Amino acid sequence: MSDKNLTMDKIVNLCKGRGFVFPGSDIYGGFANTWDFGPVGVELKNNIKRAWWKRFVQESPNTYGVDAAILMNPTVWKASGHVDSFSDPKMDCKSCKQRFRADNMIEDHSKGTVVPDTMTMEEMEAYVAEHKLKCPKCGNHDWTPIRQFKLMFETSRGTVEGEKDTVYLRPETCQGEYVNFLNVQRTARAKVPFAIAQVGKSFRNEITPGNFLFRTIEFEQMELQMFCKEDTSMDIYNDYKAQALKFVNDLGLSEDHLRFHDHDKLAHYAKAACDIQYLFPIGWQELNGIHHRGTWDLSRHQEFSGKNMQYLDPITNEKYTPNVIEYSIGADRLTLATLCEAYNEETLENGETRVVLKFHPFIAPYKVAILPLQKNLSEKANEVYRMLAKHYMCDYDEAGSIGKRYRRQDEIGTPYCVTIDFDTLEDGSVTVRDRDTMEQVRIKIEDLKAYLDERICF
Repeated sequence: MSDKNLTMDKIVNLCKGRGFVFPGSDIYGGFANTWDFGPVGVELKNNIKRAWWKRFVQESPNTYGVDAAILMNPTVWKASGHVDSFSDPKMDCKSCKQRFRADNMIEDHSKGTVVPDTMTMEEMEAYVAEHKLKCPKCGNHDWTPIRQFKLMFETSRGTVEGEKDTVYLRPETCQGEYVNFLNVQRTARAKVPFAIAQVGKSFRNEITPGNFLFRTIEFEQMELQMFCKEDTSMDIYNDYKAQALKFVNDLGLSEDHLRFHDHDKLAHYAKAACDIQYLFPIGWQELNGIHHRGTWDLSRHQEFSGKNMQYLDPITNEKYTPNVIEYSIGADRLTLATLCEAYNEETLENGETRVVLKFHPFIAPYKVAILPLQKNLSEKANEVYRMLAKHYMCDYDEAGSIGKRYRRQDEIGTPYCVTIDFDTLEDGSVTVRDRDTMEQVRIKIEDLKAYLDERICF
């Protein structure tokens, strides 16, 4: 994020213009806080998910993946506490009828010096009145009392009118890991400590500030639950803090734009909680969370399901309810962070400005673009494209000058461009251009894959 004047509008405009992200239901005027990932954006987001899975599942011998159902038995959400207490403090502007989160407005007004999580609704109302907080929409100070609004989307299951059961779109993915604790432990013959991980959609009926992908009503989470003994739990908690920070740093996020933020107020069952925050154009905001949840989750599901959720140690024959360390990060939010971090505007020697997204090559939407110098070289260029497309997502572009094609690839973050010229037909070599340095080298076609493999790995 070398551009100090980077704004969210610049990111939004680039995303829409280059096929990263489009407004949801765009031809109908959009639908608030929904976004569709385009041809380039879906590759970026999928690559980020692959990088996370590779690091935390593939390379971890004691982590097992699941893909749990979005619609779950409603009792799951009773056990988790969501049915009774999953809500946000919100108030309506009487003048323009817009609804806002009171805690967010207080935090923004105080510039982080006040922590709304530690306040009662009466204390928040008193703060709003004392500081005469104005409506961000119309500027008036005329509020309804603060009320708690449920965040879970409700739907119904059943075919006969009047005989339908209420079910919920899951507001988080972790319950799918908890309810499958016994299944995974048994089938994988897993020994504590072990983790269950998944990547999946969640839904929250939030009033959002509209900061693009930062907070949406439909989003994707990457998370895992580590089940462990109590006497090792704090060490594992601290280890995941370090692992989570290293992952986003390795992905390309600068250390200067990352920081830990310990929670001021813990849930009654929690022993520790910490966010990693990223410096977005809108300021420091949560990127992911690491939580020490104690034995709360498995104990609650044991209570409500009647199933014994305890672990039997095969060596000591000790039976106990494992503690849970949770690591959760939003795929959409991390995609936004990588877009912000990668965005650069550079002034070239000829005075022109190029916009370049300097993604880590592993998460770049296209790893390589194949560019014939002229259209009559397309046959050889397509041959090279077909060879490389078996191994990577590749782009092919023969429209416009070679300089303009380089700029198009810079703007979508393609790390390498391969140019086929007339010498290629004679010596079997191509020109490979590096996105970041703009340096060019000649490489034999048969050596291309090895050259790229060395530079794209994560």
